[in-house]
Amino acid sequence: MEGTAETYDRRALLQETVKLAWPAVLESFFISLAGMIDTMMVSSLGTYAVAAVGLTTQPKFITLAVFFSTNVAVSALVARRKGQNDRRNANEVLVTALWFTVIVCIALSILSVAFASPIIKLCGSNTDTYDAAVVYFRVIQGGMIFNVLTMVINAAQRGAGNTRIAMTTNIVSSLVNICFNYLLINGNFGFPEWRLFGAAVATVLGTVASFVMSLQSLFKKDSFVSIPYIIKEKVSASWHVMQSIWHLTYNLLIENFAMRVGFMATAVIAARLGTDAFAAHQVGMNFLSLTFSFGDGMQVAAVALIGRSLGEKKPDLAKIYGSLCQHVGLAISIIVAIVFFFFGKALFSLFFNAPDILSDGVLISRFIIVIALFQISQVIYGGCLRGAGDVKYCLFASLLSVTIIRTFITWLLTSVFALGLTGIWLGVLSDQFSRFVLLRHRFEKGAWTQLRI
Repeated sequence: MEGTAETYDRRALLQETVKLAWPAVLESFFISLAGMIDTMMVSSLGTYAVAAVGLTTQPKFITLAVFFSTNVAVSALVARRKGQNDRRNANEVLVTALWFTVIVCIALSILSVAFASPIIKLCGSNTDTYDAAVVYFRVIQGGMIFNVLTMVINAAQRGAGNTRIAMTTNIVSSLVNICFNYLLINGNFGFPEWRLFGAAVATVLGTVASFVMSLQSLFKKDSFVSIPYIIKEKVSASWHVMQSIWHLTYNLLIENFAMRVGFMATAVIAARLGTDAFAAHQVGMNFLSLTFSFGDGMQVAAVALIGRSLGEKKPDLAKIYGSLCQHVGLAISIIVAIVFFFFGKALFSLFFNAPDILSDGVLISRFIIVIALFQISQVIYGGCLRGAGDVKYCLFASLLSVTIIRTFITWLLTSVFALGLTGIWLGVLSDQFSRFVLLRHRFEKGAWTQLRI
């Protein structure tokens, strides 16, 4: 029987939302924090090293786009099957997604390593960053299999409502990464001084640790997605299930590629401003990634709660969960804005000492204050829609906002009006604001609650 908005205890629903969301929020936060600490440790080698790592970010995420897209589809499908109490199909989703992930990952790893040199050149590398960026990119891409397998297992676990395992694995991965950074970048405690190569190896070792832990989670008796269940029931990959996954994935994949085109265009333009300016921009993007992590964590909860509610045929409950996730996200974004208002310069001083770079950092932090308010909300709205299967509209919103609006405004304000970093960050703001408007409008209309996946 479908519930109505008046029959639900909102306080109890809020408690359930927070209970499911906090591990996902902490997971995303620690991943972003580890990335920042990684950048901070690399910055000891000089601004060239920060810029070199920054050059690899967008091509790395372009190759990961197919896995990000698949994982959202896996979470949405497993959550819907959980609501329908269809354990067998949920496990079929996991097995099918794992096979797909392994095959695609092997192909992309080989291509990335083989064509690392032209890829880094395309990203706008300078003579002082090119060699280091190529080495870093090859190591990261060569070891990506552990990362993507962890991602798909954690995606299935999140869909089943187990957000803690993803939090635990990623925190451990981050800690392993940081420890080996300390040992391998500057050669502490007798370890080799591998500099940027060492930072890349440390990252891969972190993903190995998280993969082992996520794999172990599938052997627990109370796990909805479970290897013992898969073996006992002889669950195998299914072409029909692959079609269900792909039905959601291909729209998400196009959306991810479209977003990465916009992000890469911004990065290439920023790289042309010089190594110091690009290093400041890269640290700013790390901080923006940190604010994104809060919205990303709430979006994970939204996908699981909304998918389950729609599987139970309770669209009103799905709307309430979406609104509650949004309210929590708004509170977080206000706190983030306050932190950057008072401590923006101090945060950038953790990475740089040069007055001109710190001045750029203050400028960027002012933009982050405003951007965070729109970014966290639009990420949660997008998660609500994707959890319901409304991926085509999310694709439209990203194409318009990121690929077109962001790229055009960034180019116009930097190439025509020569506003430098100000122009770049105005472009970022235009993207976040337009996505917020588009996704909020779609959520409020409510048609997404009637979709079937």
